[in-house]
Amino acid sequence: MSDTTTAVVEKASEPLFSSKNRKLVVDPLDDNNPITVQVLGICSALAVTTQVEPALVMSLCVVAVMAVSNLTVSLIRNIMPGRIRMIIQLLVIATLVTVVDQLLKAFVYDLSKELSVFIGLIITNCIVMGRLEAFAMANKPWPSFLDGIGNGLGYGAILILVAAIRELFGFGTLLGWKLLTPDTAIGGFLADIGYVNNGIMTTSAAAMFIIGVLIWIQRGRNTKLVDIS
Repeated sequence: MSDTTTAVVEKASEPLFSSKNRKLVVDPLDDNNPITVQVLGICSALAVTTQVEPALVMSLCVVAVMAVSNLTVSLIRNIMPGRIRMIIQLLVIATLVTVVDQLLKAFVYDLSKELSVFIGLIITNCIVMGRLEAFAMANKPWPSFLDGIGNGLGYGAILILVAAIRELFGFGTLLGWKLLTPDTAIGGFLADIGYVNNGIMTTSAAAMFIIGVLIWIQRGRNTKLVDIS
C-alpha cells in the first residue's frame, strides 16, 4: 500500500472525538477564548450580562447559531462563489438568528423582550463571521461544527461569569435566588457591618472592568498570550 493511500485511510478513520477534534472545543474555553484572548464580541458582553438568566439564554443562542452556521457553510463551501461568499454567510447567519428569535418569542417571551435587539445583532457578531471565514471555509463539516460549539461555549462562559459577578454584587441575587439581600441571613449579617449592594455593578462600565480583570488574570498566568513586541 502506498504512503498516500495509507495517509488517506488513516485520515478517514480518525475518531469523531479525537484529540484534535476535542481541542477545537476545549481551546476556546481558555487559551483561545473569543473574548479574553481574541477580544471579540465585547459589545454584547457589556449589554446582556446584568443578570445570569439573559446571559445564559444569549450564550445558548450564540452556540446554536455558530455551530449550525459553521456546519452549513462548511457543507456548501466548495460550491459557493468566492465573490459572494460573505453575502451567503450573512444569509445563513440571518436565517438561523431569525429562527432562534422566533423560538425565544414563542417559548420565553419575557426574556426575548429583555434581550431585545441583541439577539438580532448576533448576525453582525464578529466571532460568528470570523469563524466562518477562518475555519468553516477551509475545513470539513464535523470539525467546523465542533469549532462553532467550542467558540460559542467560550463566548458564553465569559458572559455567564461576568453576569454572575454583576448580579451577585449588584443585586444580591444569583439566578433570581436571594443571597446577599438584607432579608437573608448572610445579607443581613453583611448589612449589619455596613455592606450594601454596589449599584455600579449594574452598569456597562462594571462589565468592562470585570472583562479587563479577566483578561489580565488570564494573560498573567499564561505568558504566551502576552505580546512583548
